[in-house]
Amino acid sequence: MALKTSRRAAIDPFIVMEVMRAANERAAEGGDILHMEVGQPSTPAPRKVLEAAKQALDSHLIGYTDALGLPALRQRIAQHYRDFYGADVPASRIAVTTGSSGGFLLSFLAAFDPGDRVALAMPGYPCYRHILTALGLEPVLIETHAATKFQPTIADLDRIEGRLDGLIIASPSNPVGAVLPAAELTAIAEWCATKGVRLVSDEIYHGITFGAPASTAARLEGAIVINSFSKYFSMTGWRLGWMVLPEDLVKPVERLAQNFFISAPALSQLAGIAAFDAHDELQGNVARYGKNREILLNDLPAAGFDNLITTDGAFYIYANVARLTNDSLDFCRRMLSETGVAATPGIDFDPARGRHFMRFCFSGATADMVEAARRLKEWRK
Repeated sequence: MALKTSRRAAIDPFIVMEVMRAANERAAEGGDILHMEVGQPSTPAPRKVLEAAKQALDSHLIGYTDALGLPALRQRIAQHYRDFYGADVPASRIAVTTGSSGGFLLSFLAAFDPGDRVALAMPGYPCYRHILTALGLEPVLIETHAATKFQPTIADLDRIEGRLDGLIIASPSNPVGAVLPAAELTAIAEWCATKGVRLVSDEIYHGITFGAPASTAARLEGAIVINSFSKYFSMTGWRLGWMVLPEDLVKPVERLAQNFFISAPALSQLAGIAAFDAHDELQGNVARYGKNREILLNDLPAAGFDNLITTDGAFYIYANVARLTNDSLDFCRRMLSETGVAATPGIDFDPARGRHFMRFCFSGATADMVEAARRLKEWRK
């Protein structure tokens, strides 16, 4: 007799991870791979973080911490909001998490009940809807458009039918890299407050912008902010993130964190304190991303990728490839097989329209961007 398997696990895969697996398998067989699929920096953690980690290994127990995180790290994050945003966020409202992924899980569990409806833009980060679905929540998909760089507008929100309990926004966004201007972010927050909708603001790409800096929702009443050490701070494998919580969710999140995770990794927390003193090194990474961005925006059209959404932040370019294919999954598979360039099919981010889109990540070495463009030009001849 077959044993039961939970329906909660019957969610779509995170396709970018499957692309990475295929690329790694090809590399293990001796293939030459250029990774433009997974959104992670190609640089290690900053030197000051590595030094702090080595010191912590010699001088700390590396045991459990408070469920909401080390007080020193929470204080340092609060100082970050004062320094960079002019926002007065008390450390008591900050929760340190096991990556932003842990933050999304905790925020959805604390703010919503099974059956609640949470809206999110399409295209968007796929794990939003996958986590919501696994928790028994209903993702309400907002079809956004290139004219607004695929960011939702108040008009889009007004067209949603039925009850709405939550809204997820991302700025800079994934896969597009679009930044919401401060006025639009405030307008969306006011709309949420008027409608009784809980706002969740994904700010994990803050620090990586190519113009005006991104605005934070941390000062907006009732909003949950999710951030991470993975992107700007170049610490993906350290599995460290944080949340800025409204007062009414601090205790619920603490109770959930105690039972789900106990605490975020102590070594990562001890080292993470030093990340906020490494901006000179980190800004060098951002400058490289900017150079990589310009290379691809200039060179991809010559390879036939001539309908690109110009990115404002993060390290992605979202390409409309409808002229080249009506099956982006197969297209990306062939591109990997025939060129060694790994990129992500748009169906990961938009099940309805993503077959006509793909995402390039430009967080790698500049030489790899040049080589990828060269290979794709040869492939498309």
